[in-house]
Amino acid sequence: MLHSMTGYGKTVCELENKKVTIEIKSLNSKQLDLNMRLPGIYREKEMSLRNKISKQLQRGKIDIGFYVEITGAGSAGIINRDVVKEYHKQLSEIQDELGIETDPGLMQSIIRLPEVFDTQREELDEEEWNQISREFENALGQLIEFRNSEGMAMEKDILLRIGIIENLLNEVSPFESERIEKIRTRLDENLKEYLNGQSIDENRLEQEIIFYLEKIDITEEKVRLANHCEYFREVAAERNSIGKKLGFISQEIGREINTLGSKANNHDIQKIVVRMKDELEKIKEQLLNVL
Repeated sequence: MLHSMTGYGKTVCELENKKVTIEIKSLNSKQLDLNMRLPGIYREKEMSLRNKISKQLQRGKIDIGFYVEITGAGSAGIINRDVVKEYHKQLSEIQDELGIETDPGLMQSIIRLPEVFDTQREELDEEEWNQISREFENALGQLIEFRNSEGMAMEKDILLRIGIIENLLNEVSPFESERIEKIRTRLDENLKEYLNGQSIDENRLEQEIIFYLEKIDITEEKVRLANHCEYFREVAAERNSIGKKLGFISQEIGREINTLGSKANNHDIQKIVVRMKDELEKIKEQLLNVL
């Protein structure tokens, strides 16, 4: 069974004073490549999240984002009253000394000054994290389901194209006997024209023709190509991560198709080979995204 490396999952965790949106996206990659964006309060849980991901997603470029939206009144910053009073006292004294009228925007200016707001570090609540962790599992489950669903669609299309290659291979046979006879006739005619009536050893000529025809025989390539296609189907039915393995098999299929084309010496077979190559290229493109 094929699994795609492309996927998406998203969940929202509603907490008392905040809303945490969790997004997980994945694209194809040769190995597992994790990129995680976490608010500072959750940074200590990063390794735990990475371990969960690596156990369930073997390959792919994975982007994980936690986005926090404050919703409760209790989240308002705490004003350091003593600091504000001291700022106001000093600025008012400076205004009096300089004979400057009281500025109505003085308080707005003070609010922008350092240490007006207490910057106490928020501590992670384990109960809160448990809720977030459950939603993370849900988002991860969505991504895996997405990958499985897309993998099934890819498997259907890829195996359909393998079937097309197999059918095209069967179309080669009717042209083989015609091809051999044409090659024999052409060799015989060219040789007679070259010798211009001189006598030749017919037995030796027959041996040379047989030797040449054996060199361009495509039976072995046809058998190997059929076997590779069958093996491709067997591997595609496995449950493990098989993308790389199928990639190797597709290379072997391509090698046999190329050899078939180079030895064909027949216009009709060459056209069949071109159609095989077209289907194989479409298979290879999709295999880049197979887990």
